[in-house]
Amino acid sequence: MFLGLDLGTSGVKALLVDGDGRAVGSADATYDVSNPAPGWSEQDPADWITGVTTALSALRAAHPQAFGAVQGLALSGHMHGAVLVDADGDVLRPCILWNDTRSFDQARTIDSAENAREISGNIVFPGFTAPKLAWVAANEPDIFACVARVMLPKDYVVWWLTGRYATEMSDAAGTAWLDVGARAWSDELLALGGMSAAQMPDLLEGSDVVGEVQSARAGLGLPATCKVIAGGADNAVAACGVGALGEGQGFVSLGTSGVVLSGRDTYAPLPASAVHTFCHAVPGRWYQMGVVLAATDSLNWLSRITGQSAQTLAAGAGEALQAPGPAKFYPYLSGERTPHNDAHVRAGFTGLDVATETADLTRAVMAGVSFALRDSFEALKATGAQLDTALAIGGGSRSDHWCAMLATTLNIPLERPAEGAFGAALGAARLAICGVTGAEPASIMTKPPIADIIHPQPDLVAAYDDAYRGFAAAYPTLKDMP
Repeated sequence: MFLGLDLGTSGVKALLVDGDGRAVGSADATYDVSNPAPGWSEQDPADWITGVTTALSALRAAHPQAFGAVQGLALSGHMHGAVLVDADGDVLRPCILWNDTRSFDQARTIDSAENAREISGNIVFPGFTAPKLAWVAANEPDIFACVARVMLPKDYVVWWLTGRYATEMSDAAGTAWLDVGARAWSDELLALGGMSAAQMPDLLEGSDVVGEVQSARAGLGLPATCKVIAGGADNAVAACGVGALGEGQGFVSLGTSGVVLSGRDTYAPLPASAVHTFCHAVPGRWYQMGVVLAATDSLNWLSRITGQSAQTLAAGAGEALQAPGPAKFYPYLSGERTPHNDAHVRAGFTGLDVATETADLTRAVMAGVSFALRDSFEALKATGAQLDTALAIGGGSRSDHWCAMLATTLNIPLERPAEGAFGAALGAARLAICGVTGAEPASIMTKPPIADIIHPQPDLVAAYDDAYRGFAAAYPTLKDMP
């Protein structure tokens, strides 16, 4: 038996699988995010431990025999977070999360340094870890002086389980401290933020063994010989869960944030496109992705404004896909990453009139998110990545209307996996299988069964293409608005 733990921003999911990767059981636990100031997003690492303990306890109670046979576990985790600990391993301040934008000025400074983009393979975004530490140095110098180690969120749980400070390539690639092509810490990048290699965790590949669960965690009920595998960053591990390892393999995710991801066999960065180029969670591979900061989060926002659930809004959009209407939505509720790298631009509606109804607003939100994902898709193609089809995953992909709109906007077929365990929790379990058994990732990380394929609607492709070009042309005006 093997365990995959998906440490998300709002909760953790634990998935128990057998040696063939078939799901045996799962459990969830939730926790909160703190927003102490505009643009700030923080979390207490102790909440992750409570969440993991709660989820594992539920799994153990439901499947005691299978749980007692677990040979290995691995974690997927949300990226870029800064967990700062002192020499005793005590947390110095709440973790600054991926969607925190307070370090915009520090990111711009690091990004402008000679060789920063060339070594990291990426624009240095405010959400990355390095500018967060530069912000702490400037604003919380007493805390910065006590930082003995910096960990990513999932790696804090790994340390708690094993007692070892370790990370792996896919998460390290999102810090702006890693030479992504060489898969090694960069002394030059570390020095830009006043950091050193001594403060970094050990660097492993995602399928490497970190160690066994330490005796102090015996209360979890895991076997004493259970191995903890390094795991990976959430999107990389989700790619493992859906078999997107190399060229032509990828997915579009309609989750809280939106992602267009493609596996890559070689390192082919294009930082100016604002496409992320990161190490994959498996050895010798990379992946590239464009990121939309507010995807289903945009529909959730509309839900709060209207008092209708997101499911009700989605159902009200209708069954048949229509041409884009006059109401337009620009989904920059938290700024935007790809292709703009703009933490300050904000969302808005245009084209509203007295006849505009809730269904029009819903379709406008869905279209705006689809167009933002088209921005990422175009940026991804500029790097040389080629996706002729893609998997559609994430909560938003359950909407037939939204999937049809997205397929038509991208003008590629979208394959929806059959219901069941896939994605990051399964990807983590698959990394655990590879780490314990030595199996080749490509033999384990296969594509899930496909429930259906959503094809572009030929009679509407031109209309959505025209509307997308208008969407893209509007950004400079939105950017300049106070």
